[in-house]
Amino acid sequence: MSYKIKQDIDRCIGCGACVAICPENWELGDAKAKPKKTKVEEIGCNQKAAEICPVSCITIEEE
Repeated sequence: MSYKIKQDIDRCIGCGACVAICPENWELGDAKAKPKKTKVEEIGCNQKAAEICPVSCITIEEE
């Protein structure tokens, strides 16, 4: 099973919480955070990144 990571970039405030908790797949760029990969085989720390986001702009869907 794989997972698709979606982010509402317009809602992102660039706080870096996702980067701090999941640096292996999140990075800051141009004052906004973004995932390095939008499709992953395992959710891993991406779930925690979605949960910690203060504006809830990260969602994860099973594919």
